[in-house]
Amino acid sequence: MTEQTLALARRIKLLLLDVDGVLTDGRLYFDNNGNEMKAFSTLDGHGIKTLQKSGVRVGIITGRTSELVARRARDLGIGLLVQGREDKWQALQELLPELQLAPQDIAYMGDDWPDLSVMTRVGLALTVPNAHSAVAERAHWVSHNAGGEGAVRDACDLIMQAQETYATALAPYLGQDD
Repeated sequence: MTEQTLALARRIKLLLLDVDGVLTDGRLYFDNNGNEMKAFSTLDGHGIKTLQKSGVRVGIITGRTSELVARRARDLGIGLLVQGREDKWQALQELLPELQLAPQDIAYMGDDWPDLSVMTRVGLALTVPNAHSAVAERAHWVSHNAGGEGAVRDACDLIMQAQETYATALAPYLGQDD
């Protein structure tokens, strides 16, 4: 990661995530009854919880609406959830007064064209390796892991490393917290 990326990540107070292709592998699964299924990574979940403990908020803005996503957000303690919004920039603009953050204080991780309206206006644009080329070209940083396979964890680690909270978060797991 470049020094410029680290500098941008130091400022981040909120990480916003897309769902399909970022928190999941991007495939949509339906059973014969029309029930939707999604697979989420436990690596991403732990990274999100750890990032939140470090003081950085996490939220989701997604174009689709799914009870599965609402449940995952609840399980991870994510209170900022916006579903069913194709115009993600408009959704974020509506939230900015309540959030009391400048766009430069926000990171966004997306993988396809609908994410570009936010990614090109926030402080740190993040993506996955299988993102559409137009997205990858405009991202400040690309995870080594695919969506749904630890990419969000990588983003959380990046922000914590830049903000120098990573070692403190890791220490209890190494028995170094005494």
